[in-house]
Amino acid sequence: MIYLDDLLQATAGQLHGPAQATEFTSFAFDSRRLEPGQLFLAVKTATGDGHDFIADAVRRGAAGVLCEYPASLANPAAPVTTVIVPDLQQAITDYATCILQKYRPKVIGVTGSSGKTTAKEAIAAVLQKRYRIFKNYGSYNGRYGLPIALGELTPDHEVAVLEMACDSFGEIAELVRIARPEIGVVTTINQTHLAYLGTLANIANEKGRLIESLPFTGSAILNADDPRVAGMVPRTKARILTFGLSAGADIRATDLKVRPDGLTFTLHYEGRSYPGQTPLLGRHQIYPILAAIAVGLTLEVPPETALAALAKLPRVPGRLNPLPGQNGALILDDTFNSSPEAVMAALDTLVELPGAHKVAILGDMPDLGDIESEAHQQIGQYAATRVQRLVTQGDMGQQIATAARMAGLGKHAVHVTFTSDDAAAAVQDLLSPDTVILVKGGAGVRLERVAQKLLAHPERDRQQLVRQGAGWEQVRARQPARPTWVEINLDAIANNVRLLAQLAAPAKIMAVLKADAYGHGMVKVARTALNNGASWVGVATLGEAINLRRAGIEAPILVMSYMPAWQAHDAIAHNISATIFTEEIARAFTRAATDLNQTARVHVKVDSGMGRLGLLPQDVLPFLEAIQRPGLEVEGMYTHFATADEADLSYAREQLRRFQGLLAELDKAGLRPPLIHAANTAGLINLPAARFDMVRPGIGIYGLPPSAALALPPEFRPALAFKTTVGQVKTLPPNSPVGYGATYYTQGTETIAIIPVGYADGFRRGPRTWGEVLVKGQRAPLVGRVSMDQCAINVTHIPNVRQGDEVVLIGRQGNEVITAEEVAEHLGTINYEVVSELLARIPRIS
Repeated sequence: MIYLDDLLQATAGQLHGPAQATEFTSFAFDSRRLEPGQLFLAVKTATGDGHDFIADAVRRGAAGVLCEYPASLANPAAPVTTVIVPDLQQAITDYATCILQKYRPKVIGVTGSSGKTTAKEAIAAVLQKRYRIFKNYGSYNGRYGLPIALGELTPDHEVAVLEMACDSFGEIAELVRIARPEIGVVTTINQTHLAYLGTLANIANEKGRLIESLPFTGSAILNADDPRVAGMVPRTKARILTFGLSAGADIRATDLKVRPDGLTFTLHYEGRSYPGQTPLLGRHQIYPILAAIAVGLTLEVPPETALAALAKLPRVPGRLNPLPGQNGALILDDTFNSSPEAVMAALDTLVELPGAHKVAILGDMPDLGDIESEAHQQIGQYAATRVQRLVTQGDMGQQIATAARMAGLGKHAVHVTFTSDDAAAAVQDLLSPDTVILVKGGAGVRLERVAQKLLAHPERDRQQLVRQGAGWEQVRARQPARPTWVEINLDAIANNVRLLAQLAAPAKIMAVLKADAYGHGMVKVARTALNNGASWVGVATLGEAINLRRAGIEAPILVMSYMPAWQAHDAIAHNISATIFTEEIARAFTRAATDLNQTARVHVKVDSGMGRLGLLPQDVLPFLEAIQRPGLEVEGMYTHFATADEADLSYAREQLRRFQGLLAELDKAGLRPPLIHAANTAGLINLPAARFDMVRPGIGIYGLPPSAALALPPEFRPALAFKTTVGQVKTLPPNSPVGYGATYYTQGTETIAIIPVGYADGFRRGPRTWGEVLVKGQRAPLVGRVSMDQCAINVTHIPNVRQGDEVVLIGRQGNEVITAEEVAEHLGTINYEVVSELLARIPRIS
C-alpha cells in the first residue's frame, strides 16, 4: 500500500491539482497491465515514454499518476491524483529507501548469476512459518524493478526477502544502498550477463557488493561449492554460513536423487542428519534449497520446520516446471531464461527422469558477449550426449545443431527452426507417455509459446507459463542493432508456404529465395519454407547457394541463372544443381564431375517465349542427346512465363502450349527429365496445367501479390514491415530550407522530424521518393531530398511527436497501412524491387 503523504515526503513531489485519492494499492508502469487502484508511473526508458500512456492508464482505473510533467487526460471529467517529480527513477528510489527505513523489516538480499528467484521463493517459504514476509514479485529485481515492487510493502511485514539482479556495473551497490540488507545470500557465479560485465571476475566482484554491504552483526550465506562465491569470505565482517555438497560446507546435502515428483536428499547440520525433499526438479536446485535452510537457521527456524516448508514449495513458472503434455508426454518448462550452465543442468535433469524418449527444444542464450558462438557449440555437443532428438529455435540454433551433429547425433534427429509452430511440429511424432521434452531458451526467443503448444491442457495450464500477462504479445524482447530495422513475420511465411503447397499439390514446392529471399533474410526463410512444405530451394547465384549450404541447408538447391564453366567445381562440391543451356557448360560440368568423382546435377532451361536464358524448344532434343555423358545427371527441365501475372493470359497459354509440345516430343524420345517445372506464383494460381512436377513460387511466399492484376487469396499475409524511429524533432520558422540543395522551404512555422533512414538503406532518393510514412498512426510527407543515411518528414499536423517515436515505412500503424505496392506506385516500379532493395545493413528481426 502506498500512502500519498509518504510519497510526497520521500520524493519531494508536488501535487498537480487536488488529491483525488490518498492511497494506492501498488505501483504500475505498464498501462496494459494496470489494475484499478494502482499508481501509474510514467516511466521514461530507452524505448518509450510512459507519459504517452497516462490517459490509457487513467481509462483503465489508475487512482493516481507519478510523472515528470502533466499530460492531458482523455477524460478530464475523471481526474486522478497527479504528483510531479523532476526525476521519476530517483523518486521511486527515494520512496523505496524511505519506506524501508520507516517500516524497518529485516532485509535479506539474494543475488547470484542464476537461482536467485528460486532461492528467494524458498527463503520466503521457510520464513513464512515464523514471520510475516514480503518478497519482490516476479523478476522485479533491478534499479527500477525493486523500488516498484516495494510499493506493496506494508507496516505488517517483518522480513523482506529481496532478489537483487545485476546486468551493469554499480547496480548491486545501488540496490544495497536502498535496501540495507542484514543478511546476504549469493547463489552462484556463471556466464549469465557476461556481455554486460565482461568477465566472470567482474561478475563476482559486482555480486559481492552485497556481501561487502552487510553489517558485522549480519550474516553472509555463501555457496561453498562455487569458488568465486566462496572467495567472497574476506570481503565481509558479517558472520559466514556456507552451504553446498562439499564436506567443508556448514550446511551440506548428500544422497541427491532426481525423481519425477522432485528432488530428495539428506541434510547435514551440526552433526545431525535430516531427510529432505522438494518438488523442484534437478540436482542444481539443491543450492537454493540449502540457502533457504541457512537463512532459516539464521533467523531461528529449525531444520525440521524449514524442510517441512520446502517439501511443499510451489514450483516456479519457467524454471524446470513439469507440465502435462499431449498424449501423456511430460513437458519440462524451463523457458524463463537461459545460460550455458543452466542448459547443462537442465539436460542432466532430463536424463535422470524416466522415459524412453528424451527430447530437447533449445533456444538462443543471451548476453554471452565474445563467447556466444563457442557457448552455443558447447551446448550442442553436450546435448548430443543427452537426447535422442534436438530441436533448435533462434539465430544461434544452427550452431547448436551443427555441433550436435558433429558430436554424433544423427542429422535426422536434429531440427533447426525459427518459429514456435515449427519447433512444436518437430516433436509431434514423439509425444507419448514415454517422452520427456525439455523446452529451454533465453527470454528473447519466447519458447514459452512452444511449451504452450505442447501442453495437454493449454488453456488450463497457460498461467503456469512465463510472460502470459496482458501486453506481452506487444513486447519486443530484443532490440534491433540500429534504430532502423525490418521486421520479418516468419509465421506469415510459414502460412503462405503451406497455402501454396495446398494449391500446388501433388506438385513439389521450390521456394525461390533470390535477392536474400526478396529482402526477407534467406536462411530463416529457407528453414521456415522447408519446415512447412517446400522441398527445394531456388536461388540466382552460386554464392547464394553456398551460403545456404554453409548455414546447414541440406535440401536440393537450384541456381536458376547463368553459371560459368569455372564455377562447376564449386557447384558440384556443394551438391548444388545448375541451370545449363549450352554444350560448353555441359562439358565443363562433366569434366568437373570426373575430377571430383561425383555426379553433376543440372536442369535444362527452355526459352518458350520469354526471350531470356534458355534453349529454343526445337533445340532441346538434340541438346539432350548431345549431353548424355557419364557423371552428368539431367534431373530437371524448366521454362518461365512472361505474362502469367497479367489479366490477359493468352500469351502465357501459348508458352505453355509450346512447352507441352516439347514434353510430348521428349516423351517419345525417352529423354524427358524427371522434374518438370514452369510456374512461378502467378503461374501456380492462374495456370493449373503448368504445375507439372514442381512449382517455383517466389513473391507469394512473402505474402505479396504478383501484380496489380493478380491479387493473392485473402488467407495470404505480408511478412515484412520496414520501420525506423524519430531521431530529432525541431520547429523551423517560415522559409527555412530542409536537406541537400535546399529544394524544400517551409511554408510557415513547421515541425520537422529527422528519421535515420536513407538511400543507403534502399529508401529511394530519386527520381521519385517514398512519398509518405506513418507516425502515430498518421501519414507524414517526406520533405527535402533523401540523404544517404537520413531524411526529413513534416509532422506539423501530428501532435506530440518526440525523439524515439516509431515511424513505419512499410506496414501497419494504428488504422493506417503503407503497403509495398503503394510504395512501388510512388516509385514507379514493382513491389519485387521495393522489398529486394532493402539493403543488408538494415537489421532483420523476427
